[in-house]
Amino acid sequence: MKNLKAFLLLLTITFTTFLKADEGMWLPFLLNRNYEDMKKHGLKLTPEQIYDINNASLKDAIVSFGGFCTAEVISDKGLLLTNHHCGYDAIAGASSEENNYLKNGFWAKSLDQEIPIPGLTATFIIRMEDVTEAISKELNENMSVQERAMKIREVSKILTDEAIEGTNYEAFVRDFYEGNEFYLFVKETYKDVRLVGAPPSDIGKYGYDTDNWVWPRHTGDFSMFRVYADGSNKPAEFSGENNPLTPKHFLPVSLKGVNEGDFAMVMGFPGSTDRFLSSFGVKQAITLDQPKRVELRAKKLEIMKKYMDQSEAVHLKYASKYAQVANYWKYFIGQTEQLKNNNVQGKKEALEAKFAAFAKGKAEYATVLSDMEESYKVLDNYNAFSVFINEAIFSVDVNLFAYRMLGLGNALEEGDADMIKANVANMKERGEAFFEKFNADIEAEIIAEMYSRYYKELPEDQQAAYILSVGKKGKGDFSKFVAKVRKTSMFFNKDKFDAFLENPTKKALDKEPLYQLVSSVLTSIREVNSREELMVAREKQDKAYRLFVKGLREMQPDKKFYPNANSTMRLTYGQVLPYEPKDAVSYDYVTTIDGIFEKEIPGNYEFTVPERLRTLWKNKDYGQYADKDGKLIVNFLTNNDITGGNSGSPVIDAEGNLIGTAFDGNWEAMSGDIYFEPNIQRTIVCDIRFVLFIVDKYAGATNLIEEMKIIK
Repeated sequence: MKNLKAFLLLLTITFTTFLKADEGMWLPFLLNRNYEDMKKHGLKLTPEQIYDINNASLKDAIVSFGGFCTAEVISDKGLLLTNHHCGYDAIAGASSEENNYLKNGFWAKSLDQEIPIPGLTATFIIRMEDVTEAISKELNENMSVQERAMKIREVSKILTDEAIEGTNYEAFVRDFYEGNEFYLFVKETYKDVRLVGAPPSDIGKYGYDTDNWVWPRHTGDFSMFRVYADGSNKPAEFSGENNPLTPKHFLPVSLKGVNEGDFAMVMGFPGSTDRFLSSFGVKQAITLDQPKRVELRAKKLEIMKKYMDQSEAVHLKYASKYAQVANYWKYFIGQTEQLKNNNVQGKKEALEAKFAAFAKGKAEYATVLSDMEESYKVLDNYNAFSVFINEAIFSVDVNLFAYRMLGLGNALEEGDADMIKANVANMKERGEAFFEKFNADIEAEIIAEMYSRYYKELPEDQQAAYILSVGKKGKGDFSKFVAKVRKTSMFFNKDKFDAFLENPTKKALDKEPLYQLVSSVLTSIREVNSREELMVAREKQDKAYRLFVKGLREMQPDKKFYPNANSTMRLTYGQVLPYEPKDAVSYDYVTTIDGIFEKEIPGNYEFTVPERLRTLWKNKDYGQYADKDGKLIVNFLTNNDITGGNSGSPVIDAEGNLIGTAFDGNWEAMSGDIYFEPNIQRTIVCDIRFVLFIVDKYAGATNLIEEMKIIK
């Protein structure tokens, strides 16, 4: 009987373990720390097959796509797969009213039909290295935050120069564990990237904002690009003479499908997590930071949509901007809600109580928690200032455009002919890009609204002098001021802008009201940031977090820690799994094409289905992409640990084959960037079989299918 009870207990523990999400964004070059656990989950590859600097490995098929997403190489001709929302800006930029690729999709049936995307890059990681010892030996606890940062930059420069000497590579050093460790990364960036294929948005963004971050999903969130190289297979600017890249490695594509419990691994470039955030930081996020961001973004979305709905041309210009603002508008709503629902502040307080007990009698950690608390008391008073600067000023295109003129303004003031020439060339290039996607109605209404809120809501001693002056004259209403700006400013008129650059003078620039405004904002930022109470608080907080993380690792010596995401390559592993978010709610781990039509709402752009897809569905014409039961799987779930930047990341099976591309997280675990939720955290994946079905059966782009290595 005892043996039976023991067996049942073991079974329960094992089953519970597999139902939980697998926490951790691990660095591939330190894979040996996790390898045995990965094998227990089902991995059949060796560590060298995943990360190797001397031979081709999985890391060589993983791409930092534009620096904001991930993509994977899926053919020996440099074909890339990523998310539709990652390629959205490129697809919109390549579109016109006559050839609306966002609406209708795009498929290159030959190489010469592929569309160059200016500015889009694909970056491969060559190698990674732990340089903690080399940097740490130059640091000491008597240094100020500024002195420490300067020394880190100084040593990092030496290390990166040594790492790339005699190569065409680039290198950088990032800090990890809140400044306790340092790793060096060597990379190679390709600058000729071309659009190859994209489904219409009715497939690639099916569900739009309503379904964003929500399971169940039925979205074909993918697009395809290709990397081109020169005759030596090296990076080069766009040229008709370039050839498709011959990659070191590409991912075979599996049609085997997924079953519950299957091993799943994600590799990519997660952008940012804050898993070591204190309870004081969580409280600030819930009560101050995120509600204000949501409010400001909601207003910007409302203004954009009003004009986008009136014009197809405006819609194309602002589609990508709208999607970017909307994505994190909903993210902040969800994160605030789930931080509360999942009692993250309470969980953080419980950990801090353990830390306080550990720190007792240890001089190094004696003031860590009190320093954190005191720093947040000061920083809370400046949180609105930070939010408004980011959301209301510099995330508005026309403001940012005017701000970027400051470099030329400084050059004109100094009278440096070379600097003036360089800045004029830079602004000419930026001007072409800006005015190509500019709408005066949208930009004018947004800045009038944002300046009015800035003036009314920020303490007077934190405001820019020029905004304060305009606000007082207009009694808080900036509409008349903006109307005048719109009529007279070169930042609203390309002809005036081009004319100024032909003969730029400091006098003319200083008369520009938008230039005066951003100059004044910059002055206010410098003034506020130089306040002693703020500088002391930030320095106190920076050191406290570094010692907090150091202490946590000492306190839990048997725990395998991983650093916060910071846009460096990471690996996560887990399984294909369903989940139960709340009482009486249970979600399957797959969705099918049938669900697309169950969600369809005629006349609602978020849930409109292309007729070609309807025909294929009615005829059950799924080809080799259906599962063993004849169903076509659209999306599936894994318990991998991902975040923004992982969008487009490959989901890889136990043998190193591609089974899907990650594109989202789930609503119930939106607090996961701050506190990982093992029972409910899920990654939403576009099944590779649905991707190939769309490419093959829907689009007829069999040329793309033929260049892949298909595992049946």
